[in-house]
This record gives sequence, C-alpha cells and structure tokens, in this order.
Amino acid sequence: LRTRRLSLQIVRALIVLLSSVFFVGALKVLPLAEATALNYSTPMIVVLMARVFLGEKLTPLRIAFVIAGALGMLLIVRPGSAVFQGAAGLALLAAIFYAGYQIMTRLLSGENPRVLLFYPAIVGTLVMAVAAPTFDWPVNVPWEHVVLIIVGGLLGTLGHFLFILAFQHAPASSITPFTYMQLVWATLAGWVVYRQFPDAFAVAGMVV
Repeated sequence: LRTRRLSLQIVRALIVLLSSVFFVGALKVLPLAEATALNYSTPMIVVLMARVFLGEKLTPLRIAFVIAGALGMLLIVRPGSAVFQGAAGLALLAAIFYAGYQIMTRLLSGENPRVLLFYPAIVGTLVMAVAAPTFDWPVNVPWEHVVLIIVGGLLGTLGHFLFILAFQHAPASSITPFTYMQLVWATLAGWVVYRQFPDAFAVAGMVV
C-alpha cells in the first residue's frame, strides 16, 4: 500500500482500466483483426509520448524497430475496410490509453513493483464492483469457464508484473516494440490449441 505518489498510482490504474473497457467495446463491433491492428498502434504512440513526456531519444534503431513491428503485425492480422469505420475510434482510444499506461509505468519505475501491480488491481476491482449491477449476467457459468477466467487472471497478473520489471530497467521507447511478440505467441497458440496453421503471410509477419 505504501507509495509516495498516490494520485499518479490511481490515475495509472484508471487509465489501464479505460484501455481495457474501450478495447472490449471495440471487439463487440469490429472484427478481431481490425481491432487488433488498431490496438497495436500503441508502440508508435509510446515512442512519441516517451519523447514528449520522458525526454527519451528517438534513435533511428528504435524508430525502425517500431516500423518493422507494425509491418509484421499487418502481415499477420491483415485488417480490412472495417478499420475505417467510426467504431475504430474505440480501438484507437484503447491504444492511446494503453500507451499512457506504459508511460506512467516508466514514470513510476522508482516505486516497488508490487505496489505498481496492486493499485490497478484494487482500483479496477472497486470501479467494476460499482458497475457490476448494470451488467447482463448469465444465469449459469460452466465450471470450465470459471477455471479459464481464473487462469487468465493469473497469467495476466504475471504478465503485468514482468512488464513492470521490464519498464523499471529500460526506456519505454526501447521496450514497447517487444509487445508485437504477443502476436507471434497468439498465432502459435492458435496453431497448437485450435489447429489453425498460420498461412504464408502470417509466417512472414512472424519472421519480421
């Protein structure tokens, strides 16, 4: 609980919550490929924000890294014309808020990583608990879904913790391009779990 910058911790927690809400909203309207492509504009936004708010240098290598990642992402998801509809703004807002979350994580890198993990969890829990009565809850939830939700929560927690540790040891603009690797793991998981073998474009995008 102990932090020297409580207000920033709360703002950071609200920013990542808003990012999640906007992205889920985008998924309800947009196809997965289009929503994913727009959401992966985050690394480019982070590089620009890091220059403005953190004073980090825009080195040619970092810029090239982001561009290469964006090209690889486009080869994997291959978004269509749905990118240009109004609902795409939800995915872009999700990307902007997630970029802000990364910048604030770097800004608070001097704090204990467990504190940085705790505040988004508790603020998210409180805000969503207030909103919960307005949700359309299913009457029955299969136990398999409960297990998947718990496992997803544990994996998400571990991922965020490693993310925080990374941002404590390196500039935001050099770390953020590695988030493109999520697409590689997701594509490989689709192959292993769902037997959906990636096509030639997806394989080329993973290589890039």
